[in-house]
Amino acid sequence: MKHDQPQAIAPDTLPEVITRYLTAHRAHDTAVAIAAFTRDATVIDDGNTYQGTAAIERWLNRSATEFTYTIDLTGAERTDASHYTATHHLEGDFPGGTVDLRYRFTLRGDLVERLVIEP
Repeated sequence: MKHDQPQAIAPDTLPEVITRYLTAHRAHDTAVAIAAFTRDATVIDDGNTYQGTAAIERWLNRSATEFTYTIDLTGAERTDASHYTATHHLEGDFPGGTVDLRYRFTLRGDLVERLVIEP
C-alpha cells in the first residue's frame, strides 16, 4: 500500500480518537484508552505484538505500572486520512532514562486499528 509523504501538522489537529487515546494513556485510564481501539486492533511496542482488545488491555495495564515517566507530545504528522504519527519525548526510570518515540496510528473509521510504537 503506497502512502503520500507525511505532512507535519499541529498536534492539536490530530483526530479526536488519537487525542482521546493519548490523553487516557498519559492518565493511566485503561478503560478510556481501550475504547479507542477496534476489537481486532494490533499494537506493536518494544518488539512485542498485542492482538485484540484483551491483549491490548493487559499491555496498557502493565505499561502503566512498569515504569514511572513523563511524556510530552512534541510533534505530529499526517500521511493520509487513516495514517498519523504522534512523536513523544519520554523521561523516567526506564533503561536509558530518555527516549523519543513515534506512535504510528492506522485508523479504521473512528477507531484505532493499528498502533506501532518505536524510536
